[in-house]
Amino acid sequence: MLDRLPEYIEPLSFADKRGEVKGKIALSKLTRLSEILADNSGEVTVELFFYRDGRLAIVEGRVNTNLHIICQNCLQPMEWVVDRSVKLGIVNSLEQADRLPEDIDPLLVSDSKILLNDIIEDELLLAIPDFPKHEWQCYSQPIDSDIQSDSSENKQLDSNNPFSILAKLK
Repeated sequence: MLDRLPEYIEPLSFADKRGEVKGKIALSKLTRLSEILADNSGEVTVELFFYRDGRLAIVEGRVNTNLHIICQNCLQPMEWVVDRSVKLGIVNSLEQADRLPEDIDPLLVSDSKILLNDIIEDELLLAIPDFPKHEWQCYSQPIDSDIQSDSSENKQLDSNNPFSILAKLK
């Protein structure tokens, strides 16, 4: 594996030559992803193969890493393992993207060169759920004590509430 991957690639040229890209990228170089990580140390292992299926240029491969993100229940860092397969069809327009088979995602390319980091970063962002949380229940306080304290507070509020009589009539 390469220590450094190319910064820019020409995906159509790579597809014509049946090229491949293998190596590692530091998570700290992925700026959009780094903003949502609890810790951006670590690396992403990348294996991408470029080829043509008829007239369609395709990028296929895998992206692997361990991300440290924030759990949305307890707001503590957690590890999120990403082992994602990639299958992208290189297209120049939205009409071409609409004609792609269902198992191929579009990669819209307007210039001949694109940033390799953008492809990898997009795949990692898609692998993170909207609301990441631990697999187990991770609350800062036990739920039962919250319910008990809420019910005692409600009893106190009922005695001070002038409309508590109406609630009894219901």
